[in-house]
Amino acid sequence: MRENAFILVFERIFNNDTAQELLETARETEEIEITPEVEKMFLGVVANQPAIDDVISHNLKKWTMNRISKVSLAILRLGVYEIIYCDDVDDDITVSECVKLASDYAYEDDISFINGILGSIVRARNAEKASAPAEAD
Repeated sequence: MRENAFILVFERIFNNDTAQELLETARETEEIEITPEVEKMFLGVVANQPAIDDVISHNLKKWTMNRISKVSLAILRLGVYEIIYCDDVDDDITVSECVKLASDYAYEDDISFINGILGSIVRARNAEKASAPAEAD
């Protein structure tokens, strides 16, 4: 599921088609399986891309968004979407799965880069949660 969503997110970087057009093309070609979960994940990344890119940008050290390889950017967008907007998957699993995607599709240096950025985001979110006042019942 995650790999198919990644392929769509990656494709969107190079393609001016709408998200719905990309989904329709993917369904027609049957190159990848478009399940409801894949569609939800892809559309979630698309709908929240400005906020996702902002989170990525704020976690870059001595880098800019335009220096990130397109493969790494697609993986990071997918990972950040899951970390921030999906509560049904543990953040550590998301990071691990994104690192696996990177090992399959990206260069060796990109693997540690992706792991570092996503790990930084998870640590910052965990620190926020720890310092937030507990909700009263």
